[in-house]
Order: sequence, then structure tokens, then C-alpha cells
Amino acid sequence: MEIGGVLAGLGNPGIQYANTRHNLGFLTLEAFLKEMSKDYRVDQISSSKFNGISFKLAYKNADWICVFPQTFMNLSGDCIQPLLAWYKLSSENLFVIHDELDLTPGRIQLKKGGGNAGHNGLKSISARLGTQDYFRLRMGIGRPKDSAQVSNYVLSGFGQDKDAAEQAVLLGVQALRDILELGTAKAMNKINTKKKD
Repeated sequence: MEIGGVLAGLGNPGIQYANTRHNLGFLTLEAFLKEMSKDYRVDQISSSKFNGISFKLAYKNADWICVFPQTFMNLSGDCIQPLLAWYKLSSENLFVIHDELDLTPGRIQLKKGGGNAGHNGLKSISARLGTQDYFRLRMGIGRPKDSAQVSNYVLSGFGQDKDAAEQAVLLGVQALRDILELGTAKAMNKINTKKKD
């Protein structure tokens, strides 16, 4: 079967980071695979080649590779670039799910390309791929009032934003389903025409 694309959830490995804002990409992709496994085949790919934990989702006429980099956030590209190369895929086939400071908690957005907005995972991926021309499913976490607290903020739990984060994960799961079902252009239109911030 042909490869439909790569869905990469960003986060940090380790139990201490499991439920932090920076791991919203992990949490969303994990929920998506759990949901999809009810109706479609999901197999873990036993390979340590890519510094990540990978799964293959057989969706209709294509296989989708779903990966959780295990490199820590600022080295995410060390997982994703070799994986794309192995499957002979271009950046056009990459969908990165990540936390986004510039969206309020609970909001999501699908975009292609653009800057990295200080996100170390995106910086690493862009540097390793030599391009910023890939899709991003941006999961809003909002910004702390004090910009000096960004590092602590992204690595802490959701606090009062817990309900909004759970809602974002649900929206993210639906968004990923839309990407597979509708294609990127229609999915982007559907996801991004929801109520704006």
C-alpha cells in the first residue's frame, strides 16, 4: 500500500513530561491512534532506526506512519528527517502536531509552512529538512503573562486550562481524521473556519 503521509506528534519522552503543555502533540496523536484503532488496523513498527516510537495506520487505500520522537523536543528533527528519507517522502507529506503559544488554549489551526515562532521542535525539524514547507497542526496553549516564564510554562501541567486542553485534543483527533478523509485543502478549510480567537 502507498504511504499517505507522516503524522508526527511532538513532545518530550518520560513520565515527568507526560501531561505537560509541551506534550500536547503526543497527547493528541495518542488519542487519535486509540480512536482509529477501533475501526482500522494500527501496528507498531519495530524499529529503532528513527529515534522514535512509530505506528502504521492502515486507512482505506493508504498507510499512514504515526511517530512519537523520543529525542526530546529540541532534537525532533533527528527522528523525523531520517524517517521521511527512509520512506522516500517529501516535506509535503509531513504533518506535525505541536503546542502553540500564539493560539489561546482550546483552539487549533492547520497551516502549511511559516516560521517556527520560537518552538524548538519546529526549529529542529526545519533545520534537518532544510525547509519550513510542511504542515503543522497547531494546538493552542496560550502565553504566560511573563515572557521570561515560557520555558517553565510549557513544561508544566495544564492547571486551569485542563478542560480547554482536553477539548483541543478532541478537536485535534477530528482534524487528523479530516486530513485523512477529506485531504489537506478541504480539511484546512473546515478546521480553520471554526470560531477564531
